Amino acid sequence: MTVQSAVRIAVLAPQVADQIAAGEVVERPASVVKELVENALDAGARAIRVEIEDGGKSLIRVSDDGEGMGRADAELALSRHATSKIREAADLIGVGTFGFRGEALPAIASVSRFELETSPDGVTGTRLRLVGGKREAVDDVVRQRGTTVTVRALFFNTPARRKFLRAQATETRAVAEAVTLLALTRPETAFTLSSDERTLIDVRPAAGAIERVAALWGGALADTLLPIAHREGPLEVRGFAQRPAQAKPTGRKGYVFVRGRPVRDPFIVRAAEAGYRSTLAPDDRPSVILFLDLPGDAVDVNVHPSKLEVRFRDKFFVEKVVQEAVRGALGPLTAAAPLGVGGQGVGVGGSWAGVGLPPSAPQELFGSESLAPSPQPLAPLLQVFDTYILFQSDSGVAIVDQHSAHERVLYERVMRQLTGDGAPAQRLLLPLTLDFSGPELVADLAGGRFGALANRLERFAATFACRAAIKAGQRLDGEEMRELVVRLLGATLPAHDVHGRPTIVQLPKGELERRFGRS
Repeated sequence: MTVQSAVRIAVLAPQVADQIAAGEVVERPASVVKELVENALDAGARAIRVEIEDGGKSLIRVSDDGEGMGRADAELALSRHATSKIREAADLIGVGTFGFRGEALPAIASVSRFELETSPDGVTGTRLRLVGGKREAVDDVVRQRGTTVTVRALFFNTPARRKFLRAQATETRAVAEAVTLLALTRPETAFTLSSDERTLIDVRPAAGAIERVAALWGGALADTLLPIAHREGPLEVRGFAQRPAQAKPTGRKGYVFVRGRPVRDPFIVRAAEAGYRSTLAPDDRPSVILFLDLPGDAVDVNVHPSKLEVRFRDKFFVEKVVQEAVRGALGPLTAAAPLGVGGQGVGVGGSWAGVGLPPSAPQELFGSESLAPSPQPLAPLLQVFDTYILFQSDSGVAIVDQHSAHERVLYERVMRQLTGDGAPAQRLLLPLTLDFSGPELVADLAGGRFGALANRLERFAATFACRAAIKAGQRLDGEEMRELVVRLLGATLPAHDVHGRPTIVQLPKGELERRFGRS
């Protein structure tokens, strides 16, 4: 006699499956806001309003002026795996929209009291009401073109999930962060966020990314940011990097966007920070905002239910290009810190060829490296307090810290010697053999992406440069000042010393005119 075992595997009921999907897509109120705002952006919205109450636990409402939906599309949008973004698996390669899985709306509706109002033309409209994923009513409604989604009592039917929500203030901050990130991706779109009838974010359409940054966080931060514009092969990196002199140990903002989508990638942020080598104090963390654009087949956006992570085909190439992009942004003299109230883009700029050096200038200050004479007339130089060198550029008054400037010049010179063919060396009379154990070699080689040896060389060069540089309070003659300034202007990263302090600042001409009532 054969004994049949009881069947233990069962197909989940649709309602249970939807709640499980909700657990993947809807982690907290901020997750709901993110999904709904992304849908609004995909619908072409130019104005998006988000309202929340009790941190989003009681109410979330997202309204937009996008293209809206007819009744058939509105009803289908609340079915699992229903989407207008893709038709087959191959469409996932290069998908350019925020949403494409077709899970967000039914997942949200399954754990809330849900209402959707939409109209494609401002004449006919549809209202759908669902409770815990079950359809309650479908009505006609008169409304303007666009869509409004209202989510009440989030997780009302899954008390275990609701119990894990944080305090109202914490959930409100998370919602504000989600709206801020999406507002950065679309400067041309207006965003409003209100919490318990108090406005937290209200930004109008902006002409560009830096204007949106200023609107979100204020001009004080925006004025510390340098533009990034770099391309290598198929990868383009744009965005902003903070001047090293303004970096602080706390309050760093590090954001990464890939093909217009905000993602979490600490390795990209770390690569950006590597671009700051030899320009930062040890504990300072600069703000970076990075927009990466590359072909769709070079990145997989379908690796996370909430699309918060991506996978690059060549991760190390991306990190290398990001580091070079940040390094390049710090290199021009426009990276120098401005004095006064100058706006974005105000830094040390204009014509620097006027700070020339005659062929007869002495070389004692810097050694035997030759200097090419400048064909331009010499700009007058003035040393004040035996510490600072002042001169005029065509955009203002430049002020050089002689110690920091010489430190930068010496550091780069020593690094060229240590890493190139010109490093000083001496043969040993007798050969010296050094034996290293396997673990010791592995630890040394794995000490960093660029090798522990390079880091040690940099530390040595920085220490030498700091001690050997001319000091504050040391008087320089005119030719020594000119040589120092010319050497600084020829450095790779002239605007910062190895501790992150500025080597050169500028009082813009416009600020002088404003203070003297000429503007």
